[in-house]
Amino acid sequence: MIRINELKLPLNHSEADLSAAICARLKLQPEQLLQFSVFKRGVDARKKTDIQLTYSLDVDTDHNARVLAAFSKDEQIRPAPDTSYKFVAKAPAQLSERPIVIGLGPCGLFAGLLLAEMGFNPIILERGKEVRERTKDTFGFWRKKPLNTESNVQFGEGGAGTFSDGKLYSQVKDPKHYGRKVMSEFVKAGAPEEIMYVSKPHIGTFKLVTMVEKMRARIIELGGEIRFSTRVDDILRDGEQLTGVRLSDGSELHSRYVVLAVGHSARDTFEMLYQRGVYIEAKPFSVGFRIEHRQSMIDECRFGASAGHPLLGAADYKLVHHGSNNRTVYSFCMCPGGTVVAAASEEGRVVTNGMSQYSRNERNANSAIVVGIDPERDYPGHPLAGIELQRKLEAQAFVLGGSNYDAPAQRVGDFLAGVPSTELGDVLPSYTPGVKLTDLSNVLPDFVIAAIREAIPAFDKQIKGFARDEGLLTGVETRTSSPICIKRGPDYQSLNTRGLFPAGEGAGYAGGILSAGIDGIKVAEAVALAMLGQPVPTGRR
Repeated sequence: MIRINELKLPLNHSEADLSAAICARLKLQPEQLLQFSVFKRGVDARKKTDIQLTYSLDVDTDHNARVLAAFSKDEQIRPAPDTSYKFVAKAPAQLSERPIVIGLGPCGLFAGLLLAEMGFNPIILERGKEVRERTKDTFGFWRKKPLNTESNVQFGEGGAGTFSDGKLYSQVKDPKHYGRKVMSEFVKAGAPEEIMYVSKPHIGTFKLVTMVEKMRARIIELGGEIRFSTRVDDILRDGEQLTGVRLSDGSELHSRYVVLAVGHSARDTFEMLYQRGVYIEAKPFSVGFRIEHRQSMIDECRFGASAGHPLLGAADYKLVHHGSNNRTVYSFCMCPGGTVVAAASEEGRVVTNGMSQYSRNERNANSAIVVGIDPERDYPGHPLAGIELQRKLEAQAFVLGGSNYDAPAQRVGDFLAGVPSTELGDVLPSYTPGVKLTDLSNVLPDFVIAAIREAIPAFDKQIKGFARDEGLLTGVETRTSSPICIKRGPDYQSLNTRGLFPAGEGAGYAGGILSAGIDGIKVAEAVALAMLGQPVPTGRR
């Protein structure tokens, strides 16, 4: 097959137009084009009056070799790469021990699936509940029922990504095409086929729930075991060798191969690992607020007269501003047509996140507007200092919101003017349980407030109306990424604890559903090879 990149056509083109464009690009007669498929489709909306679709296509002609030779100097026409997944190992008939996977978010899900597919019969431990029970607990909290600290937005089957926009794109390098394996497994589990080719695929919470259940069933069918409401409270070691884990009920499981895929909010687990001497470093993360606007305004600003076109859907954005105080402010986890959600996992703290359904048809757009912070400048002195900073900010937000899990909020105009809000504008808050209007400058450090106040008017130059008075800020956003990194070597094992395989977002190696799934695959491969006494090939690191 031949891969053509960067083929552009107008938004309202037909299938015949696409075939004709391929023939024109490759200088073919129509009968010479045998078949083609869309590998990737993106949107170029830089000119609102001339929005284009950008394609990467896999093409079969009556003589592929001759066509490739004719375009050998054209960087956009190349042989289509083999993106199929190939297993690196197969378990022996008699297993002496079973690997353990801690956590059933995207990373643990794919680590467990891959180990099961290779025949290693993993035992997966999840501190939270299965996804439907977890959904009941989470929605209940949003309706002002008590917070379940073991079953919420952060903890439970599916991980934090279950209550999100379900974004399936990432900027991580993926030369082995592990992302295609992640996507193909999602499609097998019921995701729309389009996630394989649209440039910014997403799924949404309701679809994710069903998909996670089907993947769980597949793991069990292949010989894996999954235990819910099972928290790991300690690790067992013999010198530098991990030998197993101690569970919350006091029982022990023994294995020299343990994948740690606990997510970025497993603070008690991080504290336990630090106390047990596992090497951990503090790492940068970001803090800020959620900002909400009318989705119709974002659509019009991005797409002009084409707003509402079915191929475009609800518009998103990505914004960055480098502030005069040497702080970077950026939009994060933008949720078109979505809601701001309560994402607390500890009592007496308020945390926000964003969520969308597949349809993305809610009234508001929201994203985090956050400021990058780092250990050297902002929380020096201890590997877990970032966790304490998060807790401090979340506790301040809890008090400022009324100490009842309502979130503190402020109109954008009032925030920029430095005055408390007393009434809402036309952007109604989507956060539940509810919001309390106040002055958000009291909840984050002064340098963060100053940077965001400078950035919002700058963002308004790119999206007209971004700084309008009626926009709404809700606080606080602190769980942008893990505040720690559990360092691992080229064999994917902890630097000082053999047999512990730190993985995914919580360990500092991913940032979203897709990258976490990819890391789960890499770590599963490393575990399988280690169990067979084989090294990790350089090309797979």
